[in-house]
Amino acid sequence: MIPLSQNLPSPFFLPLFSAWSSAFGVLPAHKPVPLQDSSLVSWVPGWPGGGPGPTWASARILGRHPKPLARPHRPGFTLTHSFPGEIFELKAELNSDKKEKKKEAVKKVIASMTVGKDVSALFPDVVNCMQTDNLELKKLVYLYLMNYAKSQPDMAIMAVNTFVKDCEDPNPLIRALAVRTMGCIRVDKITEYLCEPLRKCLKDEDPYVRKTAAVCVAKLHDINAQLVEDQGFLDTLKDLISDSNPMVVANAVAALSEIAESHPSSNLLDLNPQSINKLLTALNECTEWGQIFILDCLASYMPKDDREAQSICERVTPRLSHANSAVVLSAVKVLMKFMEMLSKDLDYYGTLLKKLAPPLVTLLSAEPELQYVALRNINLIVQKRPEILKHEMKVFFVKYNDPIYVKLEKLDIMIRLASQANIAQVLAELKEYATEVDVDFVRKAVRAIGRCAIKVEQSAERCVSTLLDLIQTKVNYVVQEAIVVIKDIFRKYPNKYESVIATLCENLDSLDEPEARAAMIWIVGEYAERIDNADELLESFLEGFHDESTQVQLQLLTAIVKLFLKKPTETQELVQQVLSLATQDSDNPDLRDRGYIYWRLLSTDPVAAKEVVLAEKPLISEETDLIEPTLLDELICYIGTLASVYHKPPSAFVEGSRGVVHKSLPPRTGSSESAESPEAAPTGAPPGEQPAVIPAQGDLLGDLLNLDLGPPVTGPPLTAAPVQMGAVDLLGGGLDSLMGDEAEGMGGTNFAAPPAGTMPANLGAPIGGGLGDLFDLTSGVGSLSGSYVAPKAVWLPAMKAKGLEISGTFTRQVGSISMDLLLTNKALQVMSDFAIQFNRNSFGLAPAAPLQVHAPLSPNQTVEISLPLNTVGSVMKMDPLNNLQVAVKNNIDVFYFSTLYPLHILFVEDGKMERQMFLATWKDIPNENEAQFQIKDCPLNAEAVSSKLQASNIFTIAKRNVEGQDMLYQSLKLTNSIWVLAELRVQPGNPNLTLSLKCRAPEVSQHVYQAYETILKN
Repeated sequence: MIPLSQNLPSPFFLPLFSAWSSAFGVLPAHKPVPLQDSSLVSWVPGWPGGGPGPTWASARILGRHPKPLARPHRPGFTLTHSFPGEIFELKAELNSDKKEKKKEAVKKVIASMTVGKDVSALFPDVVNCMQTDNLELKKLVYLYLMNYAKSQPDMAIMAVNTFVKDCEDPNPLIRALAVRTMGCIRVDKITEYLCEPLRKCLKDEDPYVRKTAAVCVAKLHDINAQLVEDQGFLDTLKDLISDSNPMVVANAVAALSEIAESHPSSNLLDLNPQSINKLLTALNECTEWGQIFILDCLASYMPKDDREAQSICERVTPRLSHANSAVVLSAVKVLMKFMEMLSKDLDYYGTLLKKLAPPLVTLLSAEPELQYVALRNINLIVQKRPEILKHEMKVFFVKYNDPIYVKLEKLDIMIRLASQANIAQVLAELKEYATEVDVDFVRKAVRAIGRCAIKVEQSAERCVSTLLDLIQTKVNYVVQEAIVVIKDIFRKYPNKYESVIATLCENLDSLDEPEARAAMIWIVGEYAERIDNADELLESFLEGFHDESTQVQLQLLTAIVKLFLKKPTETQELVQQVLSLATQDSDNPDLRDRGYIYWRLLSTDPVAAKEVVLAEKPLISEETDLIEPTLLDELICYIGTLASVYHKPPSAFVEGSRGVVHKSLPPRTGSSESAESPEAAPTGAPPGEQPAVIPAQGDLLGDLLNLDLGPPVTGPPLTAAPVQMGAVDLLGGGLDSLMGDEAEGMGGTNFAAPPAGTMPANLGAPIGGGLGDLFDLTSGVGSLSGSYVAPKAVWLPAMKAKGLEISGTFTRQVGSISMDLLLTNKALQVMSDFAIQFNRNSFGLAPAAPLQVHAPLSPNQTVEISLPLNTVGSVMKMDPLNNLQVAVKNNIDVFYFSTLYPLHILFVEDGKMERQMFLATWKDIPNENEAQFQIKDCPLNAEAVSSKLQASNIFTIAKRNVEGQDMLYQSLKLTNSIWVLAELRVQPGNPNLTLSLKCRAPEVSQHVYQAYETILKN
């Protein structure tokens, strides 16, 4: 993780900064971006509805010392074409005998390359200029070489001898320049020739060369990891940690950390007390960026005891006074982590708390963008250890000229620091903020007053009084926010402040926001016995019932039922009206279900209804917006990175193939957890016993999963009890009834398997027989025939693409995704130089190879091409989810079109879930994530359905027959590891199938249903 820099651009403009970097070649020096990825920006002027924005290659906030390079280039994809005469003149000047003339010529070449001209034809001539003692000229030539080596790999080999020679040059600057350039040339053919020069540079007598070579190892590892390991460069890097020069140590640590990120399981940074001591010694002498690398490395170390942790903290503490905010935050991260191991009784613990406050306060005197990042980190620190800044409330008071994003963060931290000691000061500030002109800020300030009342009980009365004063201002949005927070205060302190209800009811007509209307309705329903005209108030809301939001409708339904239970004789007509509206006239399933529940409760047992609906409510918690403790501990380990700004772990927003290591704080001193086992058993569990994921044997689901573990036993044949299938719940009472037949006989001891062929169709397998027909135990590999392929459709008509017509479809064959294209030239001129690029999309679809059109496309000629695709491209959620925007370039122009790809091409071959996991996952996914669909006019039996779906990697996990209906339980997995579980109901003689889908990402359910329908109907 690379920390924050004082030169950091605004967090809101980070994507802009990254896009500018990729467009104009400002690439992180530690890891060059492949030219074929970044250079495409030069020929796509802009996507319809948004350009190809950046993606973060890791959770870093900035690269390490970005160095400006020339604009990346690919031959044929240029903004400007060089004229033959110009190329000829430059060639003549490059071969001149005069050094100055040669240098000026190379400068012209670099200038042309920077503005996008194609000067690759001069490659041999520029490479010949490498043989020079002039350092400036050599730098220019190396710059050109880095840019064009990828497109001219054969010619780039010509430069190898010069690299080898330069690595032995007496001038250390030239040696370092040579080894740096070697690392930036990402050509496999050349890497093996560069191993020997790199080995010499790693052991060079000059530290400047050694530190450059250390970074080069990380770059070479990214190109060819196996080569680096075989050549022993990793061991040499580890040796450099003991180097006498602090900058060499810092770069060695940086390189090993970078390599370790791509190999999370490897233990490259094998830290021990001796190596930690060397790092701490180097910490005082190296540059600020070197200090950041070393501090990040220290943060991943686990001290063996509290004495070692205290010793490290003492040596890291001076970094808190550093001028660079990135160093400060990295030091804070180390101290926050190691403080977990210190006893709170130690004098040093209190001293450390006092030392942490001033540097954090100092960060808030920087420019607003840096303040925002600091505040996001402070927010985490305050949640973990509020005592650090408990006396620094005033620094979080909002200034009139603070940007809104800074104001809102300060407001949040003020609430977290609010206590009985400072609440008067905080309330006075918040009341002042509520009169500001910024509407969003005022809303947050009013909500903050309510949060103060809930957090500090002694201040509740003063907060309510302040809110009433604000309501009297009659400012619409202030009144509405005040009503929302007063509802929460009523929940926290029941029967204490209800005297204000009359004032709230006076403002009923001014409420137009759903949340405020819902809050007011809740108050009226909850305290209906104290409001004389409660029925009239609720009836006024009922007039526009169907125009209200779902939130208001649900609240209104509950409030009227409460009113009916409190005043049954007066409101019978009202409750019948709302129940009718909710159950018969509404399309919302949540509203309809709640309506039916209330209706059945009221009609069958009014006493039970009263106990349920008017039950005493639990008091709301003081802090409902705190980050979950486990996640907070992980985020503390990422202080100073993007994760601490987003308040999300890197795995939530970093795309790519790198493994993600979940970090956690060390166990507190005296904790039973061990440092080696962060996931310790829960308190009270016997030693060595792991928490069971599968339910206990006595549980029905547990019994289901253990049915086939024992040997067959003899006894009378099993008889089945009829299973009642619910009209709405496709699982007929949930997963526990999946084996209802067998479960009925659980208590028996002697069950025999009936003879083969005699078991009725609606019975499961014999208990001892291993769940035979219930769980399909065949292998989870998809059919080699491949999934269903839709016929080609015209994606780009000729009239929109100057005569080029593109038709196509998508296929998946044995794990490989392809885009099958049909290119037709309906113009009067030859078409050539074809290329293709995808915009960022929901699943990272990208071409795995260039678009190969081997011969020019003549008029009226058609060519078929199969373009291999992968799913490692940039990700951006599209609408609809399966929308793909494509740019195709030829010698005439660049053309754009969009198409929808069928989701089943993303169903992977290892999508067959284990049956235990299926059952546990189905129960674990919330019911609101379940979606139900009808597949009409599909006259197939269960075997044909299962076979068809398996060919497209939808696997049947379980099958059973219930009352003549076949129930198929299925799983599939998408390329981005999202699992989708399905239940498919097939009734013989009925052409309509019922599909129920459950998924942790419910937005994919609609597209999975479309895939089912497409596969089964074709």
